[in-house]
Amino acid sequence: MSKLVKRLVSRDISNRLDGVNDAILANIVGMTGEQNYNIRKALRDSGVTIMVVKRTMAARATEGSSLRPAFDNQAGSMAVIWGCEDFVALAKLITKMEISGKFPKFEIKGGVMDGDGLTADQVKKISKWPSRQEQISMLVGQILSPGATLSGQLVGPARKIAGQVKKMIEDREEGTDAAESSSAAE
Repeated sequence: MSKLVKRLVSRDISNRLDGVNDAILANIVGMTGEQNYNIRKALRDSGVTIMVVKRTMAARATEGSSLRPAFDNQAGSMAVIWGCEDFVALAKLITKMEISGKFPKFEIKGGVMDGDGLTADQVKKISKWPSRQEQISMLVGQILSPGATLSGQLVGPARKIAGQVKKMIEDREEGTDAAESSSAAE
């Protein structure tokens, strides 16, 4: 490939990866056409983008960006996968696809998160972290817990007092009803 063509391909890769900060690298080489189509469709349906690139071209295209560390210690062609709500959700999705066995040649090779290169094992460990939605729900639960406790403490005694007042009213009504019926009987 001539230098001009390499520059054009590198620029195209750079444009496609513009704005991407976190990605996972995977090996899909050796998959059948049908498996390749199915994995791409599954990722597309999940809102995830996949692009197969040669390591040297991708390294050249991402020079100076936060994605560059992902291509260190890699070789050959690989799939760059990015998207999802957050990196943890992406790691969960990709790890689940690898473990499922539907795509036997699919293998996680590494990735990059916040500018730090990751190994395949690190990506799998990250997939066990709580996702953004799970973290938000835990935080909201922790924020609401003291309020719920306080509400219960305020409502509990008030409920007892309201019950006692109601009982007093009922007793007085029964007393006046009994007095009225005894005076009516006379």
